[in-house]
Amino acid sequence: MDINQIAQMAGVSRATVSRYFNNGYVSQEKREIIAKVIEKTGYAPSQQAKTLRTGKTNVVGVIIPKINSTSISRIVAGISQVVNDAGYQVLLANTANDSAREVEFLKLFQQSNQVDGAILVATMFSPEHYRAMDALRVPLVIVDQITPDRPCVYQDDLGAVRTITGHILKTSSNPAYIGVDEDDVSAGQMRREGFLAACEQAGIQVPLDHIAVGDFNIEAGYDCTEQLLDADPTIDAVVCATDTIACGALTCLRDRGLSVPGDVQVAGIGDGDLSQIVDPPLTTIHHHYKSTGIEAAKMLLGFMGKDAGAVREVKMGFDLVERKSTR
Repeated sequence: MDINQIAQMAGVSRATVSRYFNNGYVSQEKREIIAKVIEKTGYAPSQQAKTLRTGKTNVVGVIIPKINSTSISRIVAGISQVVNDAGYQVLLANTANDSAREVEFLKLFQQSNQVDGAILVATMFSPEHYRAMDALRVPLVIVDQITPDRPCVYQDDLGAVRTITGHILKTSSNPAYIGVDEDDVSAGQMRREGFLAACEQAGIQVPLDHIAVGDFNIEAGYDCTEQLLDADPTIDAVVCATDTIACGALTCLRDRGLSVPGDVQVAGIGDGDLSQIVDPPLTTIHHHYKSTGIEAAKMLLGFMGKDAGAVREVKMGFDLVERKSTR
């Protein structure tokens, strides 16, 4: 069964059936006849044929660093809400925190004509990233990294950590920080700078051994907290780059016989589900991740619609969430 047979059965031209499937003008009478034939035959037009005919796939590619993340799932939920309502499907590409795979997926989108636009939830940028992004023939929006030369939606990571650190320093004077690799500019570099800025404002000079760097997991939080306490057992606050790292810090402090927040205050970033169920519940920063996805999708649709006036940069807000891990 093909479009020619549908046209013959409906007693109309092939061009009329083509306009019907592409939402072009077809009289109501002929539209009803074609619809009855389609219902009777169960015919559905080939997506590949439609793509060849229109040059559109009605698919948006979304490259993410990991699937098992509350923040990423919220971003994807926001993206999906907007693009689905606009008649597009979402194609997820999970890189499992492998930056080389980000480049591979960007190249795949460029070579295969599989998507009409793309969103990259980025962790870092290498020269290979920039070359792959420059080669894309479809609009691209970056999420969670600041890219002044490209459309992006990002968090105020410096301001967020500066705010939560300032909150802790009202009742602490010997803080430490657990961060992540600064190749990740937002989560690594910006959050560390926010911590140091708040300490400087409070008149506190942070020793080098009061800053530790680990991975995005609980084990790193535990190991880094041990490292910090071995260097200075009098540390009275630990600010962490993520909630997951903070949960590791809580466990280490408990194993050391220290009370939270009595002996040591702990704070994280992200406000994921885990931050509410740990003991004690975690003081953290709530980033508006679903709204981030919504803004990124709206921005992308604007560029896909050839809107020269579309917004090119959005910095999201945040909320300080006070719970029982701080005083």
